[in-house]
Amino acid sequence: MGCCTYKYYFLWLTCLAYLVLVQGSEKKHHFNGPVVNVTKHLNFQDFNFVKNPRVLEDVRLLGSAKISSSSSAIQIPDDHDQYSDVNGGDDIHHLRQQAGRALYSSPIRLLDPHTQSPASFQTTFSFQFHNGSNLNASDHGGSGLTFIIVPDEFTVGRPGPWLAMLNDACEDDYKAVAVEFDTRLNPEFGDPNDNHVGINLGTIVSTETINASDVGVFLNDGSVHRAWISYDGPNRWMEIRLGSEDSTNHPPRKPIFSGPLDLSPFLNEYMFVGFSASTGNHTQIHSVLSWNFTSTSQAFLWMPSMEACESNIIVTGRGSSAASAEPRGTFLIFIAVVVLALAVVVSLYYSGRRKTTGISDTPVVLPEKTQRPRPPNKPRYFTISEISLATQSFSEYEILGSGERGVYYRGKLLNGCQVAVKRFSSLFLSSEGLDRRRLFKEIKGISRVRHPNLVPIRGWCQDKKETMVVYEFFPNGSLDKWLFGVGVLPWTRRFKVVKDVADALSFLHSKQLSHKNLKTTSVFLDVSFRAVLGDFGFVLSGAESRRFESAVSQSADVFEFGLFVLEVVGGRPRLEADSGPLEERDLLDFAWRMHEIDEMVRVVDKRMGTVINLEQAIRVMQIGLLCTLNATKGRPCMEEVVEFLCMERQIPELPPSRPVSLFPYSSTGALCTVNMFCKAHTIAIGAKSSTLMF
Repeated sequence: MGCCTYKYYFLWLTCLAYLVLVQGSEKKHHFNGPVVNVTKHLNFQDFNFVKNPRVLEDVRLLGSAKISSSSSAIQIPDDHDQYSDVNGGDDIHHLRQQAGRALYSSPIRLLDPHTQSPASFQTTFSFQFHNGSNLNASDHGGSGLTFIIVPDEFTVGRPGPWLAMLNDACEDDYKAVAVEFDTRLNPEFGDPNDNHVGINLGTIVSTETINASDVGVFLNDGSVHRAWISYDGPNRWMEIRLGSEDSTNHPPRKPIFSGPLDLSPFLNEYMFVGFSASTGNHTQIHSVLSWNFTSTSQAFLWMPSMEACESNIIVTGRGSSAASAEPRGTFLIFIAVVVLALAVVVSLYYSGRRKTTGISDTPVVLPEKTQRPRPPNKPRYFTISEISLATQSFSEYEILGSGERGVYYRGKLLNGCQVAVKRFSSLFLSSEGLDRRRLFKEIKGISRVRHPNLVPIRGWCQDKKETMVVYEFFPNGSLDKWLFGVGVLPWTRRFKVVKDVADALSFLHSKQLSHKNLKTTSVFLDVSFRAVLGDFGFVLSGAESRRFESAVSQSADVFEFGLFVLEVVGGRPRLEADSGPLEERDLLDFAWRMHEIDEMVRVVDKRMGTVINLEQAIRVMQIGLLCTLNATKGRPCMEEVVEFLCMERQIPELPPSRPVSLFPYSSTGALCTVNMFCKAHTIAIGAKSSTLMF
């Protein structure tokens, strides 16, 4: 009998002992104790952090949310720059398309996972919707405020009618409960009017809506209102009352809503409670002046069974009877331990005997190389099993998106960190000319680069069949969802995105690196809507000339940045195959033709309305067109582009018409395909005098 056979016996006996122990444990421990109430109480008479510094620790602010020192209240959006004169006198632009959350910083138990019984809670808060005195009446009216219950403390929902409750990155089964106080009429979401209260369960479409006017309350009249929300968990019953701040001690007798409501499908055991609010193309400051919250959930004490108690009682003078009452489970555990000990001794004996005789019929298996401890954020190697566990075996429900080179999965590491995993496709890895060693080396090289506008690479995974990159996860998703989706991204955010991406590319090029895959799906937004560049293209080909490839790739990055700028300003993809007039479908061609007739304003996204600095937008588009010039005929480097955007350098005059490129450009794909790159490389190596004009 070989050593491996003994190992199998040893594993089998270990499993047997484990099962016996588990059975004994299950018999001795079950939820047979009394029911106890777990209570949590929050009380904020105001949010004055000078008198009560703990407010800054107890309230977590996300997005455009702040605690106002002047009003001692939570404010969404942040109005600290309300009267600053920017963008040609448009002093309210920063209050548009804003979203924020203010949550209690610790999770609260709101569900018993064993009985699926929701907790009971009562909350009351005073709130006020108001506008700055210098705003026109036509600008008034943000989207509204919600009392919200959410599963995490880092997600910020979309602005506008989404009330910062949900965003495009939220899964379909995102667990959230909200009571909204809405001041905008959005028929697409089933709103009855612009003055209503709604109950939202996992969706922005309200399950129940109540007309606030029926109780004489007008939410955006500038006065302070108070809401009372109570929920009876065991009976699944909710009541909502709404009145003025004067009725603090005497809430209205008649609730505006009273009825059955089961929250358990929309709750985890622990949830975060607080407020969210947003604005769209109109402005409104949402303030929460005071807040009181109390929850009561039921829990069962874990008590030992009578059998377990009797087995531990030794009665003086009755030792024999006590021994005879020993439960059978304990005897089985004793037998299992004895058998295990014998198996270990026998296994060690035979192993030692084989070593002394020099006989070995099995190969020596060396233990896996253990990794040295690393800093928590330092890129590292991941095993296939780690990534498979994080992505639930690459479940289709975890897919974030896909492209020509691979598929993106959402994952959660054992330490709780959320990541995005790019799994390169087998077709891409087996493509002609691809050097996998170079690909792996470039991944490791890029992972060492750190910049505020670059997505951090957490690690990588590679074996004979798989190559994967592990990125940091951004819950607000990629830019294309915000740019081409239902909502409208305001100009100030678009301009900031352009500058952020330009800074990222300029930094990469300064390190003699390139991105090679710049598009709106490669740009992500963090919780503060800072743009970060990710989804690197890595290797273009297996060409020998690294220096040549670097020069061409950086020039290609600049060209792609020009197209990216036009997409951001125009609010549309670079090619629209089946929509719009035929002459406007190719965005680059359309922009050049509008430049020729001095009608660049027609390229600007009309959905932004009048809230835009047209002069600045046209200047940005001119920079974008400069980037699409031939490489030897005026195309700037990214360092110069950053200076153009920061007004540190005068923009060169564009040619009156679009120059003819050496290689025809198609908006549907990348600037240079692998084959084109190889052809250009051959020209450069063979002729040496050829000029590249991508």
